[in-house]
Amino acid sequence: MKQIITLFSFLFLLTSCSNDNNSNQSDVSFSTVVQKDLSPSDQKPIAETKVVITDAQAWNAFITKISVVNAESKYFIDTNIDFTKFQIIAVIDQKYLNGGHTIDITKIAENKNNIYVKVEKLHTGNIATVLTQPYHIVKIAKSSKKVIFL
Repeated sequence: MKQIITLFSFLFLLTSCSNDNNSNQSDVSFSTVVQKDLSPSDQKPIAETKVVITDAQAWNAFITKISVVNAESKYFIDTNIDFTKFQIIAVIDQKYLNGGHTIDITKIAENKNNIYVKVEKLHTGNIATVLTQPYHIVKIAKSSKKVIFL
């Protein structure tokens, strides 16, 4: 009987402990600025990246960087970001030799210390022979919290 009580006490202690990373976590609303494919250049390849952009100078540099081959900003829903109210989260995937790939920011959540960005690859290609590099750019409310990509 003493062993059963000890076991239940131990199980109770384990289940009552909380993980600070997930406690009081709430969803963060975001809006897509653009999600499409780059047509990467072999002369100036763009590295796979996950980035947070918090000011206009970095935003303009980013737009210039991804517009090596095409004027990508013409596809953006919003290019005039008010960085006093918003920040940008952008993910660029690797280059692929076939089409049909995506990189997707599917969820953003936060707790008192961090913002968590869930990145998935919902489409993994098809047989079309074309050089592509998927990317997804979203806008969220300005925050000083650390952004962690999952």
